[in-house]
Amino acid sequence: MPFGTIWGLVWPQMMMLLCSIVVNLTDIWAAGRISSDVQAAVGLSFQIQVLLMVFGWALGAGGMAAVSQSMGAGHVMRARNYVGLVISSCVVVAVLLALLTGAFRGSVLALLQTPDSLMPVTEYMVGVMLVGLPCFYVMQVGGTLFRAARQVIAPLIVAVAACLLNVFGDLCFGLGWLGFPAFGMAGVAWSTFGANALAAALTLFFLKRGGLIVRHALPPLRWLKIGAPYLFRVAIPACGNSLLWHLGYLVMYGITASLPEGVDALAGLTAGNRIESLLYMPANAFMVTASILVGNALGAGDKASAKRIGLVLFVISGVSMSSVAACMWPFIPDLADFFSSESAVRTQIVNYLFYNVLVVPFTVSGMVLHGVMNGAGATVYPLVVNTASIWLIRLPFGWGLSRLVFHDACGVYMAMFLSMAIQTSAMVWVFFRKDWARFSLNAHLSQSKHKEKA
Repeated sequence: MPFGTIWGLVWPQMMMLLCSIVVNLTDIWAAGRISSDVQAAVGLSFQIQVLLMVFGWALGAGGMAAVSQSMGAGHVMRARNYVGLVISSCVVVAVLLALLTGAFRGSVLALLQTPDSLMPVTEYMVGVMLVGLPCFYVMQVGGTLFRAARQVIAPLIVAVAACLLNVFGDLCFGLGWLGFPAFGMAGVAWSTFGANALAAALTLFFLKRGGLIVRHALPPLRWLKIGAPYLFRVAIPACGNSLLWHLGYLVMYGITASLPEGVDALAGLTAGNRIESLLYMPANAFMVTASILVGNALGAGDKASAKRIGLVLFVISGVSMSSVAACMWPFIPDLADFFSSESAVRTQIVNYLFYNVLVVPFTVSGMVLHGVMNGAGATVYPLVVNTASIWLIRLPFGWGLSRLVFHDACGVYMAMFLSMAIQTSAMVWVFFRKDWARFSLNAHLSQSKHKEKA
């Protein structure tokens, strides 16, 4: 695979992720300038949004495998059918989730052991987030479908537009810059909603313009009987993986919130997670590129090339991002000072980054292998490995180390380090020892034909 092809897919995705990181960091920074309560509420709201997105990401994973492999096989109409099916499904799912979660919003926050002092502000932030959830679904899933078809410039334009609007809203209507009225947390929340709404509208426009959706979005019933089963065969394990992973993260937030310094630890974990995301910008780009290229190769029937692409991206991402992490290491205290004005929160940010920057070589390499499995449609392997990692290692060790050994959030951070190292080691074994190519769309269609003949 020529390096120019890889780079042509990677750099626009890096810019998209940079826009996403800028949005998240600006939200956290602006919230921190309002109060630590608002900053912690933004973190909790974001985690609930991530949990609700698991169904969208699952549909996106199925769409990535189906569309990239269809494009690799030269079946453009099949790819369009999958795009229409995925977009239609994600809108329906998002609306239902928003209504259901809104009806039980208080109970959800109580289940997460949200401190009483955070309840009013967190309920407000979650309410605004739910209003914009369908837009967020379209933006996120639509971006995945663009990339699956190797159309990476259109989603970059969408990301830049949404980023500019969100940052403008946070600074001007959240903090009152440039003479605008300062609405505080309301300004931050509704700025995010406006950015997501703009992104959703632009996504649909560019999908239509790029020829990925046609006038009748849903494919014909006859096609659905053959094509839909593969989408859900990939999406259901991906949904289970995302759901169990992010439920685990919410439990981890609950463990952190229940500690004596819970509010400061939550604020530090939230800010540290956003700072850490700077390291994963290229890694995420390599992960998605692995999904695209592996899917194309398997669609063309070239299993050897698919494995070679995965290995090359595994090595490149691990070496490059470890180097970046080493450069970031001396500046961890300075980053903590920038993202919080409270000393207790700054201490938590430094502790979080110490463990999570240290484990970067495992994390980024594991992300690429996850992308390989998504492109191949073998989402059952990440389901098993990631679920075992977080529920059998991270959470038990996080609770034990934070309660019995360190007596603070450092135990949670150390458990994150241990679980990620073991998780990536397991994915390396899967990559080299399992026949993950058997989950491809070609294999599925071949099995369907044999069943019809039988």
